[in-house]
Amino acid sequence: MGRDFTAEEPGAKLVGDITEIKTGEGPLYLATVIDCFSKAVIGWALDVRYPAGLVCAALDMAAMRVDLPVGAIFHSDRGGQYTSHMYAATLRRHGLRQSVGRTGICFDNSMAESFFGKLKTEFVHHRSFTSVTEARTAVIKYIEGFYNRRRLHSMLGYRPPLEVLEEWFGRRAAA
Repeated sequence: MGRDFTAEEPGAKLVGDITEIKTGEGPLYLATVIDCFSKAVIGWALDVRYPAGLVCAALDMAAMRVDLPVGAIFHSDRGGQYTSHMYAATLRRHGLRQSVGRTGICFDNSMAESFFGKLKTEFVHHRSFTSVTEARTAVIKYIEGFYNRRRLHSMLGYRPPLEVLEEWFGRRAAA
């Protein structure tokens, strides 16, 4: 995929990564799947553990929300979760091709890294989560209530991701 994070249609190119959110009860891990067309977080999973199942759950959610074209590309880093047999099977089940960045080169997954930067700068670093449950609820509200629905993106003509998706699907239905 190189560093081309653009797509002609929803679900054609996806990126994903995992980040840690600190809580008073220990870390909470967030795995995401981001659509390169709309910049929407179309899949996510949260857990106190960091297994391959976390990234598989995020990808399963994405596949339920957006009709992923067979042969679509999913790009990630070379983390153990993304190179596991379980994850490879999940990609095959959804008809996706895998793309991985070079070891230690964060720019190869800059779209996913950028989302986590925004999440932490705009939201996480301004709070102190006493519990995993509190952090989980807050992160879901950020993704679903703010980022996807209200956060404006310059790459999208200063529109939120879900508006771009809804417009695309509306045009497709009218055609």
